[in-house]
Amino acid sequence: MASSAFTLPWLLCFLFSLSLLMNPSMAARRLTTESTKSSDQQDTMLFQYHKGPLLAGNISVNVIWYGKFTPAQRAVVSDFITSLSPTSKQQSRPSVSTWWASLSKYYRLANPARPASLSLSLGKQVLDEAYSVGKSVTVGQLQALAASEDRTGGEVNSITVLLTSSDVAVDGFCRSRCGTHWSSAVSKRAATFIWVGNSVTQCPGMCAWPFHQPVYGPQGPPLVAPNNDVGMDGMLINLAVLLAGTATNPFGDGYFQGPKVAPLEAASACAGVYGTGAYPGYAGDLLVDPTSGASYNAHGVNGRMYLLPGLFDPATSTCSTLV
Repeated sequence: MASSAFTLPWLLCFLFSLSLLMNPSMAARRLTTESTKSSDQQDTMLFQYHKGPLLAGNISVNVIWYGKFTPAQRAVVSDFITSLSPTSKQQSRPSVSTWWASLSKYYRLANPARPASLSLSLGKQVLDEAYSVGKSVTVGQLQALAASEDRTGGEVNSITVLLTSSDVAVDGFCRSRCGTHWSSAVSKRAATFIWVGNSVTQCPGMCAWPFHQPVYGPQGPPLVAPNNDVGMDGMLINLAVLLAGTATNPFGDGYFQGPKVAPLEAASACAGVYGTGAYPGYAGDLLVDPTSGASYNAHGVNGRMYLLPGLFDPATSTCSTLV
């Protein structure tokens, strides 16, 4: 069904990033290759544009909630999506939108003469609290579920996000990925999809760092989650990573580094980098809420606080953060 698929091997990306972050004095780090490597190897290691289309236009983000989520948990995600491309009616622009707008560099570099743009809005939300395909599922089952027309999937000009609750076991979850994004042909056009799982009871050390101690690497005290929910705040980070990848590499021939089957994309190329001075085991210098002690780097609508990943800047070959 899927014409292209991308996994988020969080642990591998995290360890890869840690190996490149050994200079703690730098707010951003540069991806480099050894001059002794062959040309093909160098091309694979470079973060580059592969000449394919980027996601553009006015896109609605439909969300399928698979399993049990409270209204408060759902609001964490819906407020985030609303914060990405706020309307002109809002008095102040949340800094989440500044984070998202930084992806415009990708569009300008892809087509300097006529750069496209991307605006996201919250679309339909569907609850599947009956676990329609069970509590132990494969990624293939999730892909079919996301694409089913009665659950908002398969629409043109949309991203369908499928979120699985903490009691749903997905094949490969925790072992090799925290989520994935893919595309499939619909009426001779392509639709894009994202899946992210709630890791709080299964592998928070892999998929919810820095709000939980990591499974591997330097050990330090976890940060306080800005929405007081380790599972949802971890999901939000992974959703942000995959949204950035979907925008800039939707069909497998956009911007990425490494092999096409396991690419490092706009945000996954900067895994573990959230603020100035990030280094192994340290997310960076972040903002701290004086009341809750929560760490964050972005404001959203409705007074939300979020921790968003650094984004790779293709113009400077560095990872950039909001703080």
